[in-house]
Amino acid sequence: MKTSNPLLLVLLSTPFFGFGESGKPLQNRTENKLPNIVFILADDLGYGDVTVNNPEAKTGTPNIDGLARQGMRFTDSHTTSSVCTPTRYSILTGRYPWRSRLKVGVLNGYSRTLIENDLPTVAKLLKKSSYQTGVVGKWHLGLDWVPKEAYKDSLKPEYNKENLYGILKEMNPDHIDFSKPPVHGPRTQGFDYSYILPASLDMPPYCYLENDKLTEPLTSSTNGNKLDTGYTGPFWRAGLMSPSFDFYQVLPNFTNHAISFIEKQKGSKKPFFLYFPMPAPHTPWVPITKYSGTSQAGEYGDFVKEVDAEVGRVLHALDSLGLAENTLVIFTSDNGPYWRENFVQQYNHKAAGPFRGMKGDAFEGGHRVPFIVRYPGKVKAGTVSKATITHANLMATCAELVGNHSDEFKTEDSYSILPIILGRASEIPVQPAIVNISSKGTFDIRKGPWKLITKLGSGGFTVPSEIKPVPGDPVGQLYNLDQDIHEDNNLYNQNPEKVKELTQLLEKIKSSTQRPVK
Repeated sequence: MKTSNPLLLVLLSTPFFGFGESGKPLQNRTENKLPNIVFILADDLGYGDVTVNNPEAKTGTPNIDGLARQGMRFTDSHTTSSVCTPTRYSILTGRYPWRSRLKVGVLNGYSRTLIENDLPTVAKLLKKSSYQTGVVGKWHLGLDWVPKEAYKDSLKPEYNKENLYGILKEMNPDHIDFSKPPVHGPRTQGFDYSYILPASLDMPPYCYLENDKLTEPLTSSTNGNKLDTGYTGPFWRAGLMSPSFDFYQVLPNFTNHAISFIEKQKGSKKPFFLYFPMPAPHTPWVPITKYSGTSQAGEYGDFVKEVDAEVGRVLHALDSLGLAENTLVIFTSDNGPYWRENFVQQYNHKAAGPFRGMKGDAFEGGHRVPFIVRYPGKVKAGTVSKATITHANLMATCAELVGNHSDEFKTEDSYSILPIILGRASEIPVQPAIVNISSKGTFDIRKGPWKLITKLGSGGFTVPSEIKPVPGDPVGQLYNLDQDIHEDNNLYNQNPEKVKELTQLLEKIKSSTQRPVK
């Protein structure tokens, strides 16, 4: 591998990299290893749920706070969507989710795989650099379940042009042959090992798949739980489940498997990549007894405390195995919290922090999330970055980290944040803007302090979701976040030139097929 990148040359001369006279990395030396990477993704955790972001939080997150003290905390990090599936698509592919076959919304448990088979993924990229790759947790990107013989024609293109059976509408479980492993899933997306829940913990089927195979048959079922709570509390939907499936034990079970994966890498000459998408604190809010009643924010706050404890277990495993010094840890969330205004008032807890809205929304509360990076010896402890970043940036960051600059992994929407976390830059100069799409398809674009939301209303779960404009009133929303972080003062009609600029830039990004270069 040859490079003219000065930053990479500096990296390759540091203790975990060796660089010989021929310009090839000396990865066979134990003292010159590529760093391990652990990416921990909480589910529906808000910016304000983390105490280091919100000292008045009624939750308590000592382990996540400790991670921030040991590394860099970002205050302007965003998901590319305000809901689960599309954000996960961006994390692994480096692409905005509306470029996929699912333009708006999320998959379900019987949905087919969303990531196109020929697309690069972060796992595939890292495998090219000899990483052992693993995913443990909530997948929610679809599995190519095998249909029974009588229904195999339902997947043929001639019957599937309009409804994209399995994508726009999930498969009927009665049509699936569960005795056969899914044809496509984590294994075909670059993961050597996988132990997953198909979708969210409130969506059937309730089961685990290890290396794309069911660990138990789906011979039981549930009638659902707390179906009248408005998608809060210990809510889950009715459906198929495995006999021993226990909703309260899913989070600790996943942590056990994540730690087991890490333990198996001890002594290996290969670096590892662990993608750990937790199923919490998304509903059902099911903290185990140890954490029940320990917060001041009800079942949700208790579940947040359990999430923090499980993060602590993973960090402790890295420390106890002597792997922490050579491991890049990233902690974040897949979107904002599902925390309605009545909960804010009831518990005096602002799960979205100072931001307006919640999960699903185009407002900041829907997609501005915690983002913390620990990288011992490389990231200065206790630092804070105001850089505007998105989860789609993981692909380019990993590519620069391992020195892979091939066109194969230069995806449309991914920009490396490595110079930022190393303290060599304060922003991403070639990133034209960041774009988010709400749960109901409302776009927003951010450039500098200016944010344009293309419609009126939240675009998501906060009421009103959409407001029809009346003559003379603005048709969209424009905010200067430096002056109005809560998005209260709509400047759309007062700044037509800024509206025009951001609208044109959004359309340019949406129509682009490659990212800008220097």
